[in-house]
Amino acid sequence: MYFSALKPSQNRLCLLEQSNGIVTQLRFQLASRWLQFGFDIAVRYSLNPLFTTFLLQSAPTLGFYPYLCKRFQILIFSYQTHIYKKMHSRKEQMEAFGRFLDILDELRVKCPWDRKQTNESLRPNTIEETYELCDAIMRDDKKEICKELGDVLLHVAFYAKIGSETGDFDIKDVCDRLCEKLIFRHPHVFGEVKADTAGQVSENWEQLKLKEKDGNKTVLSGVPSALPSLIKAYRIQDKARNVGFDWEEKEQVWDKVKEEIAEFQVEVANMDKEKAEAEFGDVMFSLINAARLYKINPDNALELTNQKFIRRFNYLEEHTIKEGKNLKDMSLEEMDAIWNEAKKKGL
Repeated sequence: MYFSALKPSQNRLCLLEQSNGIVTQLRFQLASRWLQFGFDIAVRYSLNPLFTTFLLQSAPTLGFYPYLCKRFQILIFSYQTHIYKKMHSRKEQMEAFGRFLDILDELRVKCPWDRKQTNESLRPNTIEETYELCDAIMRDDKKEICKELGDVLLHVAFYAKIGSETGDFDIKDVCDRLCEKLIFRHPHVFGEVKADTAGQVSENWEQLKLKEKDGNKTVLSGVPSALPSLIKAYRIQDKARNVGFDWEEKEQVWDKVKEEIAEFQVEVANMDKEKAEAEFGDVMFSLINAARLYKINPDNALELTNQKFIRRFNYLEEHTIKEGKNLKDMSLEEMDAIWNEAKKKGL
C-alpha cells in the first residue's frame, strides 16, 4: 500500500527492528497493521494523517508503543511521498455530471459522427470500451481505470440520449429505475429484513429478482445469453446455488471433476470428436463449479495465467532476438531453459 514509496534502506530499518525474537516480531507486525489501519482511514476519508495519533495514545496498553513510534514516522514519510488527492463534494460531482451531459447534447447536434450514431452502431464500441476497462482493472492501473470509466459512462449517457430523442426514456429515467431497483433489492438496508452476511444478501437477491415487476421470470433468465461462455457458466452455477441447488460439502465437487475427466478421456480414446467436445465442456463446467465453491473467480484466474504466459513468452522472444536466433530454429529444450529463466525472475 503506502509503504511502496519507502526506500530500500528504510525497509531494512524496519526489518532490523524485528531481530529481537519471535515476540518482538509479532508485536511489530500487529503494531504496524494497527497503525496502517488508522492511516488508511485517514487517507481514504480525506482526514489529516496526524489523525493516527489517537492510535499512539491507545497503543501503550497493548504494549506496542515503541514500535508504533517508529512506524508512525515512516508512515508520515510515506504519506509525504504519496500523491494525495482529496475527493470531491457531492455538489462538485453533480456539477461535473451536468457539464458532461451538456457537452454530450452539443456533440449530438454539432458533430457529424456523434449525430449519426444509433444503438446498433454504438454496441460494438461499448463492448470494446468495457473490455478496455476490464483490462485496466486487471492491471490495477488507477489512472487508466479512471479514463476507461469515463468512456463507459459516455456510452451509458449516449444510449440514454438516444432514448430521449425517441421519447422512450432519458438519463433521469435510467437513474430512477436504478435507484428503485437498488432500494427494492436491499430491504436489509432500506426495510425491515435482516441480512448479516454477504451470503444472506445474495440469497435474498435472487428471490427478490423473481418478485420484481418486469423482473426475471425464472432463476436463470437473468443470465444474458451474450455473456462469454466461461463467465456465463459461473453465473449459472452461482444463481442455482442461491436457490439451494449446490453440493452439501464443497469437497464433493472433486468426485464430479474426476468423473468428467474420465469420460472425456474415454471419448478422446474413441476418436469421437463430437462427443469429446461435449465431454470437455463438462470438464470445464465442473472445474468452474469447483472454482466457485472455493471462492475463486475462474475468469480472473484464467486471465492472470494468460498474462503470465504472455510475460514469459515475450521474455523468451526478446532473449532469442538479442542472440540473433529464430524461435522456429530452436529446440524445445532450448526454449524451455529460457522459459524457466523467466520463471526464476518472477515473470
